[in-house]
Amino acid sequence: MTSDIDVVGIWVTADGHIRQELRADGRYDEARGERRSAYTGRYTVTGNHLDYVDDTGFTATGDIRDGVLYHEHLVLYRESAAAEHREQARR
Repeated sequence: MTSDIDVVGIWVTADGHIRQELRADGRYDEARGERRSAYTGRYTVTGNHLDYVDDTGFTATGDIRDGVLYHEHLVLYRESAAAEHREQARR
């Protein structure tokens, strides 16, 4: 039996441009740059795999590996980890 990974929280690209909030109620809200709620919808988690269905019916997938969310072509980090990545990039 596989337990589902905890994904609830804010996930952010290393440059901070894309922010994805995964809520405990199974909904998500994705901001892109200054555009809040650019994409919204629901998600389900099976093990470390996520299935997304946005409110227009578009579907996408993601996987969490080593604490990193690989969502289609995006790489997202938990909000606190993303700040670390930005700081390392500045050095």
